[in-house]
Amino acid sequence: MATENRINFWRRNAKVPGSVQPVYGAQHPPLDPRLRRTYPKDTKPKFNNLKSKKASSFHEFARSTNDAWDIDDEEDQDFLGPPAQTSSLPSGLHSTSTQNQEQQNPATDTGVSHTLAPARTEAQSLQDVQEEECEQVNGKVVKSSSDAHLNTSSVRSTLQKQQSLPVRPIIPLVARISDQNASGAPPMTVREKSRLDKFKQLLASPNTDLEELRKHSWSGMPREVRPITWRLLSGYLPANKERRELVLNRKREEYFGFIEQYYHSRTDEHYKDTYRQIHIDIPRTNPLIPLFQQPVVQEVFERILFIWAIRHPASGYVQGINDLVTPFFVVFLSEFVTEDVENFDVAALPLDTQRNIEADSFWCMSKLLDGIQDNYTFAQPGIQNKVKALEELVSRIDEDIHNHFKKYEVEYLQFAFRWMNNLLMRELPLRCTIRLWDTYQAEAEGFSHFHLYVCAAFLIEWRREILSMVDFQGLLMLLQNLPTIHWGNEEVGLLLAEAYRLKYMFADAPSHYKR
Repeated sequence: MATENRINFWRRNAKVPGSVQPVYGAQHPPLDPRLRRTYPKDTKPKFNNLKSKKASSFHEFARSTNDAWDIDDEEDQDFLGPPAQTSSLPSGLHSTSTQNQEQQNPATDTGVSHTLAPARTEAQSLQDVQEEECEQVNGKVVKSSSDAHLNTSSVRSTLQKQQSLPVRPIIPLVARISDQNASGAPPMTVREKSRLDKFKQLLASPNTDLEELRKHSWSGMPREVRPITWRLLSGYLPANKERRELVLNRKREEYFGFIEQYYHSRTDEHYKDTYRQIHIDIPRTNPLIPLFQQPVVQEVFERILFIWAIRHPASGYVQGINDLVTPFFVVFLSEFVTEDVENFDVAALPLDTQRNIEADSFWCMSKLLDGIQDNYTFAQPGIQNKVKALEELVSRIDEDIHNHFKKYEVEYLQFAFRWMNNLLMRELPLRCTIRLWDTYQAEAEGFSHFHLYVCAAFLIEWRREILSMVDFQGLLMLLQNLPTIHWGNEEVGLLLAEAYRLKYMFADAPSHYKR
């Protein structure tokens, strides 16, 4: 039965998005039955009966599936149009029905986007209103022209307001406001101020105690000291305070020496395919965040990735590496920005500052990839081993989930490959990734080893939802669309605590993985 379900899924599945983070304004299947909107019988919107083309093979299904990191020009137009969720009710009933829907759906304030039906045109809405304004007198339909005119104007005004609203909500990059210690944020608590003072004391010492710094960084770093702390814990800067400025200047000059020496070769026959793939992938990097759609930022990423690729011929550039630049870039940019980083115009910074951010991002990303480069060499053996290790670990941690996957023939490689390839970056908002990497930097083998236990804890987090899915399609769609858009520091902290517990309970789990 499970095999039949699986075959039918690949052969008959209609187009479904495969994004991890909701694409606002685009259609998405509900991820969790609890998040579906419900309506009173008299206010339930009418859905258009659209017939979708059925995929006749896996390849057709793959071609018809998009995710939030693979948005083409046609899908980008969705962000410029009116919101997909538009009421066709008269203006007098609009506020009442909206209140009823909000009361029945508290999840609508958590950042989860629900698309109910394709957006209606203004003409269609006006026609509906005019039909509602018709009155029956002695069996004949009589239309009140004055009332219809008033309601028509009201609906037109409502539609214009809806079209002028932002297409998607702005979500802070670094953390929630309550977690930020920037201008406009609530005052720091006594504990937060004490932690910040401790970090400053460690960083100001002539020779920073890196072990002590890691100990304090495990539970998260204050935003003010995160850039310098990341540089130190990644191995980019020395612990000796007097040598830091000298090393920074030398490494930055070395990076731009690489630019002068190699970047012009991007059009050469030997490297043009590498550069072309990078050029294609850059616009797909966090396409919902305005910061990464700025031309100056995309040029920075192209240079960083191209120089790294030609200096590491064993792996070269592999899709997914482009995501790993973004946390470093945002953290080092935040050193010079007190406002919302998400919408900051990088071109407004002095050129020297832009160059420093670029060079530091390159070197720190290189340090990270040095520890997991086998993830990106030919056939990606590192990822293959880690996915196998995750399967073995989950079979020991939660046998019910493991057997559930086997029953419905879900392979770990089908969902966990991306977890390893992108270090969960496509499963979590960027602000959560930055907090996660605070701990990864503090762990001795955070990106290469501790990440395995984080993935196991992340999977167990959705235990109830996983066991409630009783078909191959539902399981795969759930695992590719986990609703984490509302997550913040608190949720990531709990995830890391569970991963820490698993690490010490099952430290000997995948013996073939620990080498």
